[in-house]
Amino acid sequence: MFAGHRPSPLEIQAFIAASHELPLSYGPVGLATGNAPGFRVDALETIIGSGENAFERARAALTEWKHFELGWVEVCPPSSGITPGTVVAVLVRHLGFWSLNGCRVVYSIAADDPREFGFAYGTLPNHAESGEELFKVSLHPGTGDVSYLIRAASIPRALLARLGYPVTRSLQARFRRDSTAALARAIAG
Repeated sequence: MFAGHRPSPLEIQAFIAASHELPLSYGPVGLATGNAPGFRVDALETIIGSGENAFERARAALTEWKHFELGWVEVCPPSSGITPGTVVAVLVRHLGFWSLNGCRVVYSIAADDPREFGFAYGTLPNHAESGEELFKVSLHPGTGDVSYLIRAASIPRALLARLGYPVTRSLQARFRRDSTAALARAIAG
């Protein structure tokens, strides 16, 4: 949904309610973890801290969507969990207008390796893009470094996203940089 004004809380609530019934706009689930033919794959992994305490703060920050507290991007509602099946709206202010983009958490990363934690969400048909995005923090043995990985597989879906593809790509790169900085701030503070 594109709008010339910030959507009201009631508009956001109605958007999310309507999103619950929508299917994913892509397949298969797991696209962000492997080969994604036909999709543009982008990844950024950055060291954001060091040690067990930083890793635990990073885990908590991901759970609270702190990596979306960017000023120009936010997740609605901000109190959403990251349990698979959770539906959220990503609210973006860009180029003088606003967009709401529906997503569903499709899987979590927690049980296999206690030094990794994260989740991925997939896009719904009311999202400007089609694809999946993974957010993961890792504690590296030996060095104690805590890294944050964002990996996305996407293609433009909405007409405006396709027509303005260079701008779309620029906004995606900006999101990766800003999200990394937001998570680093969250674990430092």
